Amino acid sequence: MLDGPDLSVVLRGGVRTRSQAWDFVRWFADAWMGCRLRWEDGCAEDELATAEADLGFELPAALREGFELFGRRDDLTRQQDPLVRPTGLYVDEALNGVLVFRRENQDCAFWGIPLDEIEQEDPPVVVESHEGWIPFFDRMSLAWVELVLSESLFGADSLYDACELPDALVPSLHARYARVDLPDHPMWASTDDSPVRWYAAPGRLVRRDGIEDQSWIHARGRTPADLETIRAELPGPWVC
Repeated sequence: MLDGPDLSVVLRGGVRTRSQAWDFVRWFADAWMGCRLRWEDGCAEDELATAEADLGFELPAALREGFELFGRRDDLTRQQDPLVRPTGLYVDEALNGVLVFRRENQDCAFWGIPLDEIEQEDPPVVVESHEGWIPFFDRMSLAWVELVLSESLFGADSLYDACELPDALVPSLHARYARVDLPDHPMWASTDDSPVRWYAAPGRLVRRDGIEDQSWIHARGRTPADLETIRAELPGPWVC
């Protein structure tokens, strides 16, 4: 990982291993959230062991390690569509069972791991939308990175804004911001032709929900001045 606030640089080459995911979360907590991860930010061993005993199986390594590292950091995990606490993990019996670890804030969508993949160390993740359970990421470690980015994005208060981006401004987005090296993934609310894509510049982060005209973008600045720069560079109808 490199020093500096540019996510597109730090994530260049993608997240290929679990250890890279944990390195990124450590960097992001320090560089963007202003508070390094501490031992108390992780869930305790007895809490996770109790959850496993209740479920009747061991958690996949990638899920367990994330809980152990930062499962209690609400600013990284529980702002908009929260991470379920270990005691709240449960199995949805649809499609031979899915272990649910995250939910949309009004219970309109859920994220989980198929039970037939649960013995993998870094299993695939699915999301439940109006179409049922659909693929989200092929590895849990990628889902952790997306969760941290999304939750910190929406919990940023004065550092956050959103707008429906006209097609006329898309060239400015592509010219001024680099694609963050995360695979396309579906937006649960509208899975038809709606890949979620991330963009970044130093001190600036943008999530675009879809590729059609007037797709929503969500923006976070590392500082208030960074957010103002995003608004100036992409002068859309910002909500705030």
